[in-house]
Amino acid sequence: MQRRQNILNSNEKTRPIGVFDSGVGGISVLKELYKLMPNETYLFYGDSKNAPYGVKDKEEVFRLSHDIVEKFIQLNVKAIVIACNTATSAAIDRLRKEFSEVIFVGLEPSVKPAIQHKSNSEVVVMATKLTLREKKFAELISQYEDQANIIRLPASDLVEFIEHGDTNSPALYKYLNGLLEPYKGNVDSIVLGCTHFPFARAAIQKIVGPNVFITDGAFGAAARLKSQLDKYALRNDCSKKGKVQFYNSNPDPREIQLSKKLFLAQ
Repeated sequence: MQRRQNILNSNEKTRPIGVFDSGVGGISVLKELYKLMPNETYLFYGDSKNAPYGVKDKEEVFRLSHDIVEKFIQLNVKAIVIACNTATSAAIDRLRKEFSEVIFVGLEPSVKPAIQHKSNSEVVVMATKLTLREKKFAELISQYEDQANIIRLPASDLVEFIEHGDTNSPALYKYLNGLLEPYKGNVDSIVLGCTHFPFARAAIQKIVGPNVFITDGAFGAAARLKSQLDKYALRNDCSKKGKVQFYNSNPDPREIQLSKKLFLAQ
């Protein structure tokens, strides 16, 4: 990464961090970022107008991601978190090459913790269709296929429930029941491979039972960003809590209201 050497002044450290997703799901990552580094300033951009990304082709996801990154660059961000597994798979490598002056952190399914939870286990990876068919995911899975039986489970429709603020309705439970029925009683871990999915964690846990380990990549992404900011002496050392600002490609004010609601939800 090409970085300037004179980055130790306070103005550089107080620059905001951009976080984006295909919709509001990336707020699950934003929450972990804020828990770990509450004194940073965050700009969250949800592209709800174009959601979901998981059913689009790779080039379109790259184009949409590129447009958002350009917006963040104009806002002088010091780092960008791609809080979307699909966009990470489709775009992060090319974005890093083009915008080499900015720190990029992406999301990937947290397969490793699931594998480590129990030896020779049955692991279900819930993700969008695009994430599951990308080369990046195949390379990740190839590291662990001799350690567990890894089941790929497309769940793109779950994104739509979360985008409508639905985390606990009868319709959601019906959908999840149909999706998870074949795995009840014989799965050890579930990987939530989309940043929308943690908002349905309680419903998923209720369906599969309390003994199934459920994991997602949000904390790992937050920890990686903290490490990168420390590496380049860019972490904000102000003692005051930072601000969180929400933006959305959908002009309906209810999108921002939903974003704030999900961010404040326990």
